[in-house]
Amino acid sequence: MCGIAGEMRFDATPASTAGVQAMLDEMAERGPDGVGVFSHNTLCLGHRRLKIIDLSDCAYQPMTDPALGLVLVFNGAIYNYPELRTELQAKGYDFFSHSDTEVILKAYHAWGERCVDHLQGMFAFAVWERDTGRIFMARDRLGIKPLYYTKDTDHIRFASTLPALLRSGNIDTCIDPAALNYYMSFHSVVPAPHTMFRGVRKLPPATWMRIEPDGRTTRELYWSPDYSRTPEDENRTEEEWIDLVHQKLLLAVRRRLVADVPVGVLLSGGLDSSLVVGLLSELGQEGLSTFSVGFEDVAEEEGNEFRYSDIIAEHYGTDHHRIFVDHRELQANLSRCIRAMSEPMVSHDVIGFYLLSREVGKHVRVVQSGQGADEVFAGYHWYPPMVDTDPECAVDTYAKVFFDRDFKEYSAAVTRQYVEEDFARQFVVSHFNTPGANESVDKALRIDSTIMLVDDPVKRVDNMTMAWGLEARVPFLDHELVELAAKIPARCKLPQGGKHILKEVGRRVIPHEVIDRPKGYFPVPALKYLEGDYLDMARDILSSQQAKERGIFNPAYVQPLFKDPKAHLTPLRGSKLWQITLLEYWLQEQGV
Repeated sequence: MCGIAGEMRFDATPASTAGVQAMLDEMAERGPDGVGVFSHNTLCLGHRRLKIIDLSDCAYQPMTDPALGLVLVFNGAIYNYPELRTELQAKGYDFFSHSDTEVILKAYHAWGERCVDHLQGMFAFAVWERDTGRIFMARDRLGIKPLYYTKDTDHIRFASTLPALLRSGNIDTCIDPAALNYYMSFHSVVPAPHTMFRGVRKLPPATWMRIEPDGRTTRELYWSPDYSRTPEDENRTEEEWIDLVHQKLLLAVRRRLVADVPVGVLLSGGLDSSLVVGLLSELGQEGLSTFSVGFEDVAEEEGNEFRYSDIIAEHYGTDHHRIFVDHRELQANLSRCIRAMSEPMVSHDVIGFYLLSREVGKHVRVVQSGQGADEVFAGYHWYPPMVDTDPECAVDTYAKVFFDRDFKEYSAAVTRQYVEEDFARQFVVSHFNTPGANESVDKALRIDSTIMLVDDPVKRVDNMTMAWGLEARVPFLDHELVELAAKIPARCKLPQGGKHILKEVGRRVIPHEVIDRPKGYFPVPALKYLEGDYLDMARDILSSQQAKERGIFNPAYVQPLFKDPKAHLTPLRGSKLWQITLLEYWLQEQGV
């Protein structure tokens, strides 16, 4: 797990080593164990290292292989690298390290662009071919590892984080109207390739991109989950599905133990993270470190779920760490948390992950986490209404529950220069019409698993853990598990309030108290119910000179939000005031 950066010039001028170094400096926390730069004429590649697999200097990056004529920078972890190494050795390849990095290098030489089909893991990488001068970039199937870039007629620059890219200079930071519409409408999700800035793009998940020395670009989507079902899928019994998911989950959790350092677990006390702990115990794991975070109660909303995480920690005898954060520490760290965001992330639990990661990083360097189970196994409340929805009406049903605003309210919220089209709704219409998901509920599950999940929960976990040099692995996003879950009929997913099959797997593994409980979230009530100091903070940010000069939001829309923040919540119970405050706060923290 690391940070990568680079520049490739198309105009025959030397690549900027200083620009790449500036990006690496910004990503120091992602890779505190080392830094490396490779420069050759119009190319410069850089890397920040976090030692997880092969702790020796042999795994140093940028990794060069003069015999193959390749140079690679890589962020992530390849869980099947030992098997791939054996396969590549049988093809005649020699290895000078024991790293997953070198396996990618050889895999690219052996299989070219199809190397991504062989990789089981999370990754974003760039490989340069010395003889052709081209660069090949790729991102993992579920977009767990990020890759941002800026490109014009003269050059392309890329980095693992958007703030790092900004530090390289000369980036168009004008607000992208499409991204703003997504952010304000599609529950703060901005799908790739868009970002909030017109001059910055992100490589979509499950996508590779080849850049020629003259700047010509080829891009291809190499994977997508298929929600269509065979007669065999439809006729499987519930017990058969439970068996299949149980075994695939065990494999996913086992894969994510591959490391040369200890692996812990972020334990919220919910089904998903508890199941990870239980499965690790089933695999014989001992001395496991687990970590939970909690906050102060606000009004009638409880700020922690320690009573549930304690059940799991005691049941399995883990080395458990309770981390309690009072509101003063939350407020003191909020600006640093927002500065660490590659994009504005409005979910209240971002600060929770930030502070949790700070403490976890004092004990371990790798953790497994339960993100993705709700999207993959249908745990959200908006899925059941989709079952009986005619596919022609699926977008309306989905938008009614998931969208924060319709286009009319969006047009009232922002100033005229940002009102163009209803990009968010058009995106959902296009996605729902794409072949591979026939039923309305499957259309919703697919967009949530491949779009919403990528640019909300998964991005949140990556940004906040890596801000403290902590690697987070997400077994529920094992792509083979996702493919299996896509085949499970809705009738087997939705009972028990959703995640039926997963809950039944849980009954085989973990104490029932954490299964048959009300659905919980990662609560940070202070940012949901803005009052007192937090309301004052929001007022200061939105009335600042920077906000006035930027002129994104209509004052006539903002003022009623201040009068009664609790009365202005989205359908998913998020604060509309915090949403617009967070965007302006983030822009200011990025120095634009």
